[in-house]
Amino acid sequence: MLVKITVADYMAKRLVTLTKDTNVIDAIKKLLDHKITCAPVVDLKGHLVGMFSEKDGIKVFLEAVYNQGMSGKVGDYMTIDTISVDAKSTIVDLAEQFQKSSVRSFPVFDEGEFVGVISRVDVLRALMTI
Repeated sequence: MLVKITVADYMAKRLVTLTKDTNVIDAIKKLLDHKITCAPVVDLKGHLVGMFSEKDGIKVFLEAVYNQGMSGKVGDYMTIDTISVDAKSTIVDLAEQFQKSSVRSFPVFDEGEFVGVISRVDVLRALMTI
């Protein structure tokens, strides 16, 4: 049953997005306000250019401790080399990928187009449907 469920069936499609120019404090507030662990960073055309995660927010915090100030742009802290998944992949394949990675969410692409984000929690939701 689970082998027939795809990433597209459980990915988040309505996303909270950021730009490279978003102030990091505003980005962290967005993560907290929306209770999400990461947000895609997109350009003006909606193309994915990186991900800003809670881990990146921790970098902001640590830099503030050492440099006596908290400022900067998302583009200074975001993860550029993201691992993505295909929307047509099975949820089982995705679970195996999560098992091998410390990443909590992956951007999802369908035929080269950025279409959503899927998290570990989404895999657990899929599991609960059986």
